[in-house]
Amino acid sequence: MGRLGQVFRGVFVALAALALAGCVAQFRNHGYAPSDSELAEVLVGLDTRDSVIETFGPPTTGGVLEQGAVYYVESRWRLYGALEPQIIDRQLVAISFDPEGVVSNVERFTLEDGRVITLSRRVTDDNVRNTTFIRQLLGNLGRIDNADFLGI
Repeated sequence: MGRLGQVFRGVFVALAALALAGCVAQFRNHGYAPSDSELAEVLVGLDTRDSVIETFGPPTTGGVLEQGAVYYVESRWRLYGALEPQIIDRQLVAISFDPEGVVSNVERFTLEDGRVITLSRRVTDDNVRNTTFIRQLLGNLGRIDNADFLGI
């Protein structure tokens, strides 16, 4: 029983170590936002959209309009075991341009500056109720037009 007890104890210690390792906080970084020293290189009124993208790389996202602002977003998440991930830091750099594509404003927003926006989920009905696959397949047989096959 001494040898079996040692094996059991070793397996128990290994499982306990794995369980504890799963409870260690992990941090993940997503995205990129230029630092303040890097943003000091951007000159309002002189730099253009192309020079900004050349300096910092492609933005995380852009404005709706072609000449809209560009946004660089960086997030830091804390993952702890099976708990829901928590965001602990977010930096958003917004660089705006005038109609000629010249930098007009550079702003930095943090997590504290933000506000929660509730997203609404709109689901489109599939309009197929109580219809089996075979019924859908056979229902399309009468809709075939020979002109489609002949190229007329």
